[in-house]
Parts: sequence; structure tokens; C-alpha cells
Amino acid sequence: MGGQRTTRRQRGRGSRNVERAAVWAFVPVAVTAPFTVLALAVFWLPLYLVSNVPFWWIVVTFLSLGLLLFVRSFQAAVLTPLLGARHPGPSETDRITRAWRSVAQANNLPADRYVLRVLPSDELNAFACGGHLMVVTSFATAQLSEEQLRGVLAHELGHHLGLHTVAITIGHWMSVPIVLLAHIGFFFENVSHAAAQSFGRRARVIEVVGVLTAAVFRAVGWVFSLALRAIDVLGNYVGHSSEFEADKRAVAMGFGPDLASALRVVLTSGFGPRPIGWRGRFSATHPAARTRVARIEALVRNPAG
Repeated sequence: MGGQRTTRRQRGRGSRNVERAAVWAFVPVAVTAPFTVLALAVFWLPLYLVSNVPFWWIVVTFLSLGLLLFVRSFQAAVLTPLLGARHPGPSETDRITRAWRSVAQANNLPADRYVLRVLPSDELNAFACGGHLMVVTSFATAQLSEEQLRGVLAHELGHHLGLHTVAITIGHWMSVPIVLLAHIGFFFENVSHAAAQSFGRRARVIEVVGVLTAAVFRAVGWVFSLALRAIDVLGNYVGHSSEFEADKRAVAMGFGPDLASALRVVLTSGFGPRPIGWRGRFSATHPAARTRVARIEALVRNPAG
């Protein structure tokens, strides 16, 4: 009986379930939604004037395209290059493959279930995205040992298994029209200023219209830009709990010491200083590495805690 219980527990390690952090991660998504709808409406209005396209068509099309972010083949072929990531190079493949195989076996998962990619970067980092994508930086693959890579990959797998990446991926997709509208607003602000300066010398009316138009576009750009900043801050704050839960999953998989060792490299490399002040804490994408190491070590000593 005891052996059967162990087998079931091991079999359930690689299963996905909705964790509390995954639910809280939808708070920034809910805040993003009104701005997304407003941005889509701005893009839809000129289209409606020339073609009478219903607004709900735009919304449905936008949401349908977002679902592609959870398709494994789409993540590998389209999302990976959009993120700037690439296939592991010859010197990286063996180490990453061996590290991942250990994590996959510990969770009774096929080794090809998830897509592993490398992001060229001098930052020691890794992240999970969509439903199957896991990315580590080239600096991490060069600086971390195979054991430390195991810990990092176990942590990223924890994000997938806890369904943390669902809300994050949806939130990123919903922010696309907001980002575009903010950039367009600032672009046309500059165009309006240039027009006012060039043609306003000949006619005062043109100068006034140009200045007022620039002010309108500036307001549009700032409204959506500030919305993005507020959403990012909220997402960072809410996301801290998902980092702790992914750490906890890595410990349950048996890779807690490996993950703690990788986080110590983060500390010694100067990538994980403790945020100073409330602004620093809200803008930090991850909890302090030192705090995470302490929690991981406590869980390793007392798994039931």
C-alpha cells in the first residue's frame, strides 16, 4: 500500500493544477482589460468608417489570435523568435538536455513535452511563457553548473505546472494594442510638433492646430503609457507569490538544493540585490534572491512546513 501511494504521488508530480498564485495573476489581467478594449476601439473606429466592420469581430479576432500563444508548435516557430530566443548552441545542448532530462524524469514527463530555448543575454535569468516554453539566458547556461541548471528548469516547470504562465501570457497579449497605441500617440505628437514648426510660420492657425493636435496625441500616449506602468507594477507585486510557489514545487521535485545554489550565483554575481524602498519592491520582477534561498532551505529542512 505504501509503495502504491508513493507511485501515485510521483505520477502526480508532473500534473498541472491551479494554484493560488495563478488565480491572483489574473488581477493585472482584469485591470488591463478596459484599456485593451479602449485601444482596440481606437484601432477599430477608422476601419468601421470605411467598412462597417462590427467591433465584436475585432475583439473576437484579437482573442482568437491570443489563443495561438498556447499552441506548442506556434510557441516554437513564432513566439520564440519574437522573444529573441534561439535553439541551444552546440556547447549548450548537452548540458541543458541532461539537466532537463533529470527534471522531466523526476516528474514522469516526456522529455519533449516542453520547448527549451536560449535567450542571448548577459543577465543571469530564466522564464516560462505560454503553455510549453522555457527560456534560459546564454549567461545562465555559461555560468551555472548542470546541477544548478536543473534547479532553474525545475523552478520554471513549476510555473507551468502551477498554471502561473496562463494569466501572464494572456496579460502580455492584451497589452499589445495598448503598447502600440502609446507608441502611435507619441509618434504623432512628434509629427504634429514638426508640422506646427514647419508650416506654422506661414499661418498662425496652422501652428495652433498643430500644437493642439500634438497635445491630444501626447495625452493619448501618456494615458496608455501610464496604464502600462501601473499594470507592470501590479503584475510584479502579484507575481512574487508565484515565484515562491514555483520554488516550493522545485523543492517537492527534489531540486531545492540545486535551485538554492543557482540563486547564490545570482547573489554573488550582483543580479539579485534586495530592493530598497517601496518603489524598488514594487518594480522588482522577482522577490529578493536572499529571501528565496532562505525559504528554500527552510522547506528542504522541513518539507511539511
